[in-house]
Amino acid sequence: MTSIPQTAGPIDDSGPLVRIRSLLPGLARAEQRVAHVVLDNPAVVAHRSITEVADSAGTSETTVTRFCKAIGVGGYPELRLALAAATAGPSAVRERELGGEIELDDDLARVTRKVAFADARAIEETAEQLDMVTLGKVVDALATARLVGLFGVGASAFVAADFQHKLTRIARVALAWSDPHAALTATAGLGPGDVAMGVSHTGSTTDTIDFLAEAGRRGAVTVALTNYPRSAITEVSEHVLTTAARETSFRTGAMSSRIAALMVLDSMYVAVARRLADASLAALAAGEDAVRTRRLLGRPDGRRKPLRGL
Repeated sequence: MTSIPQTAGPIDDSGPLVRIRSLLPGLARAEQRVAHVVLDNPAVVAHRSITEVADSAGTSETTVTRFCKAIGVGGYPELRLALAAATAGPSAVRERELGGEIELDDDLARVTRKVAFADARAIEETAEQLDMVTLGKVVDALATARLVGLFGVGASAFVAADFQHKLTRIARVALAWSDPHAALTATAGLGPGDVAMGVSHTGSTTDTIDFLAEAGRRGAVTVALTNYPRSAITEVSEHVLTTAARETSFRTGAMSSRIAALMVLDSMYVAVARRLADASLAALAAGEDAVRTRRLLGRPDGRRKPLRGL
């Protein structure tokens, strides 16, 4: 079972804001106010004194210092340097232009640009912070598993189902459940060497936590995919993979977070397929051949060709 550290590791200069967002739910309430001040305008905070930030957050300088330590920064001067680096350059300009909330007076073109930017950044920032060592261990477990059990609720259920579909295409035995009773019942069939993966953006969905806890008790390798590395789901998971999605008004858990989670699972799928290259290619070819007669082949003149075998 994974223990949750009290403080984070060293902050990544390429993505301090990603780290702050991921740790936000686990911070004390006063520290969360400091986090929001930083996230709302990091370029300005990079040039403000600790007293000004404390006043903006309605708290003390001591709390700002505690916030810095909680996110893995030695102190406020180090935070300012990290923010200055993160908010410099052309990407920071696009961030300020398109990275904010979708407003009621945004026209359709701007809404589309903001959604596209959020989804693209979710993928990029997720890739930047993804733990490759942990990812490799999960790929190892998936490549040798007798059975892969997947579970998610709501939008996370669609993510789990998509991964099940991909694994099945390369002849891996995978099952995805969206009903919590069915998922708990199915853990009876899991054991050592099997993999149980729970998908939860918040990491606090009780049904998903219970599924992983029960699977772990039966000896399965447990994997959590979540946006928050200090959330409750990590306490019942042997391996934790994190996304870096930002959800705001009109962009709830069904959007950026889903795209980011799919990217992580797609990376795992490709890695497993490569590990088992001969079997994977054979399974993909057989699957393609099996559905070939179910497709209509178009002609340039718009007429349909007759289906093969008919």
